[in-house]
This record gives sequence, C-alpha cells and structure tokens, in this order.
Amino acid sequence: MNVKQWLENKWVLSVIAGILLGVSFPPINLSFLSFPAFILLFYLSDKCDSYKQLAYYSYAGFVVWNLIGTYWLMMASLGAGIAAILANSVLMTIPLCLAKFFTQKSESPILIAFLQAAAWVSYEFLHHQWDLSWTWLSIGNAWSNFIGVIQYISLTGHLGITFWVVLSSALAYQVFKRKQKKLAYVAIGIFLIFPVWSFLLFESEAKSVDSDQTHVAIIQPNHDSYQSYGGMSGLREVVDSLFTLTERTITPHTELIIWPENAIDGFIFSDSRTALRIADSARAWNKNFIVGTGLYKTYPEDTEVLHRGTLRTGEPYNVFNAALFVDAKGVISDYEKGNLVPIVERIPFVETLSALDVFGWVNWGEIAGFGKGTRPDMIETESFSSPGLVCYDSVYPSWIRLFVQKNASFLTIITNDGWWGDTSGHHQHFAYARLRAIEFDRWIARSANNGISGIIAPNGAIIQKTDYWVRTGFTGTVENLTTQTFFTRFGNWLSVLCLMATFFGWGYFTFTSRKKE
Repeated sequence: MNVKQWLENKWVLSVIAGILLGVSFPPINLSFLSFPAFILLFYLSDKCDSYKQLAYYSYAGFVVWNLIGTYWLMMASLGAGIAAILANSVLMTIPLCLAKFFTQKSESPILIAFLQAAAWVSYEFLHHQWDLSWTWLSIGNAWSNFIGVIQYISLTGHLGITFWVVLSSALAYQVFKRKQKKLAYVAIGIFLIFPVWSFLLFESEAKSVDSDQTHVAIIQPNHDSYQSYGGMSGLREVVDSLFTLTERTITPHTELIIWPENAIDGFIFSDSRTALRIADSARAWNKNFIVGTGLYKTYPEDTEVLHRGTLRTGEPYNVFNAALFVDAKGVISDYEKGNLVPIVERIPFVETLSALDVFGWVNWGEIAGFGKGTRPDMIETESFSSPGLVCYDSVYPSWIRLFVQKNASFLTIITNDGWWGDTSGHHQHFAYARLRAIEFDRWIARSANNGISGIIAPNGAIIQKTDYWVRTGFTGTVENLTTQTFFTRFGNWLSVLCLMATFFGWGYFTFTSRKKE
C-alpha cells in the first residue's frame, strides 16, 4: 500500500492525527506537529459522508491523542484515568463535526476556516466551565515551552494559541483544496502574524527591580505520595521533616516559606497543634508561610451546605484540599482549593444530584469528596500578596485572574505531582505554569512535593528549576508587580467572541438551509 492509499484510509488519517497531536505536548515538545494534525482532521472530515461517520473514525485518533498526552492519569486512579480519556475523546468529536457543518454550508474558504477555529476555541472554553472540565489538552498548552512564540497570550489568554493553530491549519487545508494563490497569501499571513507579534513583545531577560522583591524559600520535601504520612510514623514526624529541610534552606533575608500541596499529609484544623506549631515558628523566625494541607472546616448545625458528616460536638464538617497561610505575626488564615479534579477529588454535579434527590435516599455530602472553595483568598502582608494555588487550580486562568485583579503581586503554586510517578504529567504541569506567567505578567514561585519546583519570570522564562524526585530546598527572589495585562482586564473576550461566532454561524446556516427546503 503506497502513501496515497494510506491517506485514503480513514482509520490511518485519524490515528496519525492523534499521534501528531499527542507528541506535540511536553515533554516531547514537537508543538509544530499540531498544524499537520489538524490538516489531516479536516481532510478526514471531508472524506466522511456523515457526522456519525466522522465521529466514529475521528474518535480513534482522539483516544490516541489522549492516551499519549495523559496516560499518566491512570497512575493516580486507573478507573478514573480510563474514564477521563474515553469521555474526553467523545467531546472532541463535537467541534470537528461542527467544522464539517461549516464546510458544507459555506462557500467562503476564509469564513469556513474562521468558524472552524471559533468552534474549537468554543469547545475548549466551554469544557473549562463545567464539573467535568478537563483543561489539560487545550492546544495552547502544547506550546508552553516556546515562550518566544506565544507572548501575545497576555492579550488573548492561552486559548489565543488554539485560535492561531486551528485557523492556520484550516486555511492551509483550504489552500490545499482550492489551489488559490491569494488564499495562500492569507494563510501565510495569519500563520506568521502571531509569532511575529510575540517576538516584538518578548523580552529575553526579565527586568529586575531590586527595591521591590520578595525573598522566598521553596521546599521540595520529596515525601512518598503512595504511603501514608510519606512513609513516616505520623504527622509529627512529617512536620519535623519539613522543618529540618526548611531550617537548612532559609536565610536571614527570607520573607516567605512555601511548602507544597499535602505537605501536611493529613487533615488538621486551622487551630490544631500542628498549625499552632507553624505559627510559633513564623513568629520566632519573623517569616511568612504558605503550607499545603488537608483542612477541616465546621459549619453551624443548621447549615444547608453539603457536608461530609458531623463531629462529636454536633457540628457539621467538610474536608478541603487547602493552603494554610501563616503570617510573620503568627496569624492563621487559609484558602480552600476551588478547582477539584472530577471524580478523583469531587463527584461531578453533586449539588444538582443532591437537589434532585428529594427523598434523601443518598447522603451526597458524605460521598461528595473534598469541599469546593469559592473565594480567592490570599496571604496579604505589608510588602506582598500571593495566593496559594493548589495543583489543578493552576490550569484555570479565569480563576487565577480573580487573584490578580485583587492585586496578587506574584503567584504561588503548590502541588503534589508525585501521584503520577516519573511520567509526562509533572513535566506538563510545570510547563503550563509558564502560560500563567505570560498571561498575567506575574512572577511564579512553585513548590512541588516531588518536583518540579521552580521560579518563573513574567515572560515565561525559567529562572530556577529543581530535578524530579529529589529532596531539596532553595531560595530565590520574585518581583512584586501591579501591572494589569489586557487579559487580566478583559478576560475571555476572545473565547466569548468565538462562542458567539460559532452559535450565530450555526444558527444562520441552519435557518437558511431550512428556508431553502
């Protein structure tokens, strides 16, 4: 079978596109392969006789893409990982079927390409908004290690990369189909304008303002995520381990100590002995802490909030994946993680299911999982303000935007990527933080239990970076910034425009088609 015969095979087209998309993501970083991948998908779309057939054949490629990109999900939970991969692949067929719809209904190659790009951006945007959200395989994430090409996301957000990739690919396919020279010039212009724009915005070296910096100490304890208390005897030994490493790391200049997600490997109250011990050290050292921990929170007895159970005192309670804030005076506050991994951390749509269960047949609060945080709380001192974004929070720019609008002077990310083992997952998660730095023009301090920890400049440049699965700590400086990027001020304007274009394009062509009938 020659190459031409292979390219006539719908299964081959689908699987090759899936492989190209899979290897375009970190840590392989062959990001440019996303262009031929989408060209193949649009070609597959034209070769299929119906939407059903397109969904049938393209599903195989999307499963391949999800497997290559997120196979590591199965390290944390085999069942949840398989379910996520299969379900996410189903959803990806929807924007591709919309792409076929616009091809069939419009004669304008530029309009077709624009609406196809808008449809894919709309899919990614909407997929970020519901309880089954999965942001990991957004096309823009594949480009997170090519910071010189993507500086424009300070205006568009990372979905602007998706728009660029799909629009360029769609125009290239239209050129392939129609062989029009003018259309080729348009395609080349669109392909070049975004990276050229970025090169003009890019600063190869981060600016330094010595007078307004925060000195941080980032702790990477490397406790074993697969063992209770990291393989230690109990919570007291865990805290001893953290303090031992911290004392070796900090300097007299250190202002903020950052411990990773699940640093306190268990659930505590904010006034517990463990919390008070950290507060005593904060006062003695005159330093602030951000600490990842499981956290108990109680409610009034008549609360209507879904809760896990009731304490012996009669108080309803929940448990949260949280960041504990302890300032240099020993004052304790906290942030409760707002973006929870579906199924693994919280049952999707649990509030709706509880409301529908009018007979109370199921104790939804007991099985819901972690409580869901709703407020962008930060540690706020006279010299700096910063959130303690917990793991999955860091891939939700709309959520992070709330902190920056509240004048977060830099971003702190705490995570425990050890659940995934030495796989692609921790490389991807670290790389995606570079997108947040560019979107919001903020320095990032990142502490990961097993790595990768580091400091990232506002242009996405990596200033410091640790190795994976190493017990270490290091100090560095981050600048306190007050700038507001276009994306910070106006948010998902591009995504909303794409959503409107997709909706009105679909509505217009549907209406006119029925009118002709």
